[in-house]
Amino acid sequence: MTASKRFEGLVAVVTGAAGGLGAASAQRLAAEGARIVAVDRDERIVEAAAQLPGEALGVVADIADASAVDAYMAAGVERFGRIDRFHLNAGIFGSFSSLPDLSVDDFEQVMRVNVTGQFLGIRAAFRHYRDQAAAGTFTGGAIAVTASIAGHRGSADLLPYQTSKHAVVGLVHGAAVYGGPLGVRVNGVAPGIVPTQLFAAAASQKGGGNDMVQRASTTPLRRAGGADEIAGAVAFLLSDDSSYTTGEIVAADGGASIVNTVRPAGGAGAWDTAPGDAALYADWARFGEESTRG
Repeated sequence: MTASKRFEGLVAVVTGAAGGLGAASAQRLAAEGARIVAVDRDERIVEAAAQLPGEALGVVADIADASAVDAYMAAGVERFGRIDRFHLNAGIFGSFSSLPDLSVDDFEQVMRVNVTGQFLGIRAAFRHYRDQAAAGTFTGGAIAVTASIAGHRGSADLLPYQTSKHAVVGLVHGAAVYGGPLGVRVNGVAPGIVPTQLFAAAASQKGGGNDMVQRASTTPLRRAGGADEIAGAVAFLLSDDSSYTTGEIVAADGGASIVNTVRPAGGAGAWDTAPGDAALYADWARFGEESTRG
């Protein structure tokens, strides 16, 4: 626990706070003095909020449902009188299916949560800040959105997730331009490989949970990150320590996104591409055989 009290007297919303990055963020902000409105669609959020240091409220809500977002905002305001900071963190990783096999439903589900859900949270924050301004109680605001290094680069797997995180970058940039003149800062944090419950359902999937430590070993720091390390970046972005920072996507990724992977120092040739390519070729060959038989 940190001795700093940068958020003393402030109220912070944290979505996706029942576990993983959201839980670590809620813990860090609460330890630094914030009162917390912890939001998650998992009913365990009520108990998770009760375990936080200081005063906290747990609210069960689907962040991709506009009425549910209004409800958690109303609950927070009723309990604490106002909301000052937002960590819009909730998200899903979606399907590992290859591009030709992706269903529209799988793609749209990820976009609904990771993009529409973040938009609704940002919109709710600005509406609340506007109400504060009308009442003469607005003292400035800050929003941090969980992006991803997947929003900076390309990959053939987790395509819906990757697409959604590119869109999140656009949301952050647009909201920052809008909010800057009003005194509202909007930034994103882009985690790298951080083993959390988000990937637990894909524990045996290549590129999911089973090889995260191995993949992280190729970053400059040669290790995976911890949820508390991402929480530290979030706390910085929501604090006055970052008072001249807005519209930024801050990577907390062990240096993964700075590596030139075609240089020897960046691990060029360190990965055997044959197994992954073999599966791809076999998949396409299968379709060719089926087409011929048909």
